[in-house]
Amino acid sequence: MATKKKAAPRGKSQAAGRFVVVRTYSAGVHVGTLVSHSGLDVVLADARRLWRWQGAHTLHEVALRGVAEAYTRLSEPVARIALTEAVEVIDATAEARANLTRSRWET
Repeated sequence: MATKKKAAPRGKSQAAGRFVVVRTYSAGVHVGTLVSHSGLDVVLADARRLWRWQGAHTLHEVALRGVAEAYTRLSEPVARIALTEAVEVIDATAEARANLTRSRWET
């Protein structure tokens, strides 16, 4: 008799701990450390909202290199955020992470 493989716990991502860019259907674009990803639900730690940006045409480029200093609006981080309706979760490079973990919001 064949034995069944034990399924991973629901709501836990095997990719947890990676820095990602997340695009949601209605809450915009966020960057942060992936805590969990299950279906359309994503939880991030040390998350920032990317309000607007320059220096990248697509989120793929944001995840590869980050964004330009000018015009970009990147919020202060929140400790944790639960996002629903995530339509993209893109792994970011170390270069992008260094760029995207600095707040840029002129007052």
